Order: sequence, then C-alpha cells, then structure tokens
Amino acid sequence: MPNPAIPREEVHAYSEECSDMGLEFQSVATRLLKDQKSIKNYIEKQFSKVDPLAGQVANYMLSVCIRVFEQKGGRLKKVNNADINIAQRKVNAAVDALLPLDDDFSNRAKAYEGRAQPHLLDEILWALYEREDKNKDEQMLSEKQSALIYIMLWTAVEALDTKWRP
Repeated sequence: MPNPAIPREEVHAYSEECSDMGLEFQSVATRLLKDQKSIKNYIEKQFSKVDPLAGQVANYMLSVCIRVFEQKGGRLKKVNNADINIAQRKVNAAVDALLPLDDDFSNRAKAYEGRAQPHLLDEILWALYEREDKNKDEQMLSEKQSALIYIMLWTAVEALDTKWRP
C-alpha cells in the first residue's frame, strides 16, 4: 500500500527549489543518484542505447523525485533490483490503459488510479507536457520520449515510495 501522498503544493515547491538552484543542483543530484544507484542504473539502462538525450532528462528528473522525498523528511532506504522489478510489473500492467501516445496521454496518466505519490507523478507530467518555460532539452522531446520518461519515472517513484517512511 502506498504511503500518504505528499501534498501537491509541497511537491511543486520542492521541485521548483531544485530548478531554482541551477547548476548548484548538480552536486545535490550527484549525491542523490549515488545513494540510489540501482534506480539510477535502471533509468540509464532504459535510455542508454535508444535515446541518450531523453536519458539525461530522465536522470535529472529522477534526482528531483528523490530530492522531493528527501525534502519531505522521514527515512528513504536504498531501492534494490527486486523493488524495481515489482514496481516495473505494476507500471507495465497499467501502460495499455494510457495508450495511445496522443494529446490525451497526460490526462489519462493523471486519471489513472492507484499510483504511488500521484502529485509527484503529476508534477512530472506537468514538466513534460504542460510547463510553458521548458528548457531547450525539454522542448526537443517528442511525445514518445516524454511518455517513455514518464513511464520510467513512474516505475522509479513506485519503487522509491516502498522504501520511504514519512
């Protein structure tokens, strides 16, 4: 059973805080990803051969997700490969309900019941699909790339949520 959802306002504030740090966030992101090496490796593996640009965006967004859990407080244990496999099965079972990759993908994803940390996942969707002040890398993402990033990060958030105790 997922943890109680981190409130939307807090998720957005923590995420914007990361963005506002600019290049200073890079050292924080490096630390966070080093602490969660299994989930970092999972994301990198998904993108390394097919789409390195989307992989970079996904890694940055993963570090923001981890930071949100950290900023909220509590204890976040390390995610292992078994946690990732369980989360991946859960997300894979839901993917068909989100398809096709059209203009309504984001709305179907937001409406999907049973997601761990739905406000964090909605923040990811907002950043990928709705935010008007995207940076140049995000503007270059296709619908397919954005959807793949979302699905991979959904898996990561599911796994992270199982290891977080508020």
